[in-house]
Formats: sequence, structure tokens, C-alpha cells
Amino acid sequence: MKCVALLSGGLDSTVAFALKAKETILALTFDYGQRAASREIHAARAIADHYGVGHRVIELPWLAAVTKSALVDHSMSLPSPDLRDRRAVRESAKVVWVPNRNGAMINIAASLAESMGADTILAGFNKEEGATFPDNTPAYLAAATRALWYSTANHVKVAGPTARWDKKRIVREGRRIGAPLDLIWPCYEGEAEWCRRCESCLRSLRALEEAQPVQRK
Repeated sequence: MKCVALLSGGLDSTVAFALKAKETILALTFDYGQRAASREIHAARAIADHYGVGHRVIELPWLAAVTKSALVDHSMSLPSPDLRDRRAVRESAKVVWVPNRNGAMINIAASLAESMGADTILAGFNKEEGATFPDNTPAYLAAATRALWYSTANHVKVAGPTARWDKKRIVREGRRIGAPLDLIWPCYEGEAEWCRRCESCLRSLRALEEAQPVQRK
């Protein structure tokens, strides 16, 4: 296995990358005008450096131009949903949705993977957000892999090592393998500190607080 990793610097992508760091030849971070772009890039670069893996930033200004997401539009307020309220979480997902973001990233990564002789794209998905984001699910990974079978000569596949886990399990696995969770940036904002209010912060903070420490191998 030779991998190209989608590395945003958040919790899920960091642990997915860490699980396969030895097989990864390149980590990619995308700048599509999101509020936290500079923070995500900084975190992802530090995490890639931690494992001695090359890191590349790809800009997608056209994606910012076609989306009305609160992740990009600073005139919109980022939601801070009660994670126990399914309706609030569904509404939050609508506000931060970016049109075909994962699809665009995976296809760009597939082009690079094929050109570099890599056969796998690593994506950091999780079961919690898969409930409201259909492109965070094992079904989406399988569908993307089927499409890439036709569009890449070496039949690149998309793997999501964390896709069936909730955030708590992801934290536990990250701690077990010694992933540098102190370097992550899960926040939708790009300020000096995590906002601790956005959905991504709330999920990550809950998992970090609730996950029990485990012994490393």
C-alpha cells in the first residue's frame, strides 16, 4: 500500500493519517477560502513533519466562489448546536455544507496518487458526522472507489480507517498509537485558540474529555 492522505489537521484526518503514516508518501491540505485555512495548513504541516511525510497545499479558489457555506462566508454565523438534538445537528450541517468538497478533494488526490504510483487515498471520516454528512460514510468511500476504478489506470481506492468510529473511539485509537493530538486544529474558526463553540470543536472536545486514557503498544 502507498497512500496519499487528505490531511486537514483535524482529529479524524490526523488519526487516519497516523494509522497509515508509514505507508503514506504525501499529505494534502486544501485551501478553499475556509475561515480556518491558515490554522489547518499550519497544523497539517506540523503533523506531516512529525511523521516525516511530505506535505502539499492545494488552493481551490473556485470552490469558495461557488459556496454559500458559513465556513467560507464571514457574514454568516457558525452554528453551535446541542449535539443531543438531532434536528439542530441536521440544521448545522446545512449551514456548513460545501458543495461536493470531498468529491473534489478525492478526485484531485486521485490524480496525484496515480501520477506518484500510489494506490490509496486516506480520508478522515467519522460515524458521528456521517449521520448528517452523506459524504462522510463508508457507503460514500465505496462509491468513490468504484468511480476511481474507471478514472485511474491503477485503480486507486479510497480508504477511511476511522469512518466507522465515533469521535471517542478515534481519540482512543489516536492515543494508543501515539498520534500527535496536541497539534490538531479541529475548529471551524481561524483565531488564536479553538472557539469551543462550533460543532467541530464541540465534538472534538467531548471526545477528548470522555475518552479514557489507554496504554500504548
